[in-house]
Amino acid sequence: MKLPFHAIDWSTIPEVSQPGVSGEAVSRAIHYPGLRIRLVNYSPGYMADHWCQKGHLVHCIEGEFTSELQSGERFILTKGSSYAVSDEMSSHRSSTMDGASLLIIDGDFLKADGKY
Repeated sequence: MKLPFHAIDWSTIPEVSQPGVSGEAVSRAIHYPGLRIRLVNYSPGYMADHWCQKGHLVHCIEGEFTSELQSGERFILTKGSSYAVSDEMSSHRSSTMDGASLLIIDGDFLKADGKY
């Protein structure tokens, strides 16, 4: 895939709200073939309502959030920190006590089978 240069004005992209077990995630997303880029704002007290198997590149823009693996491991990310995982390499879910803003990139390049 070739992606031409362009600036993203997030304020022009419609918001989509997704409730969690508690709190909500409000995201704006742009889609390209095999690629999704999202800006996600999590409300204070947010807890995901599912375990996710998808791969992501995640960067914390503001706040602090916890990525919990189904194995019980927990990783706390703060402003300026990131994580990366491929599809089907972990079951994970996010939560935040005070709210957080994340940039999340996912797509075909993260497929666990290595095929792009």
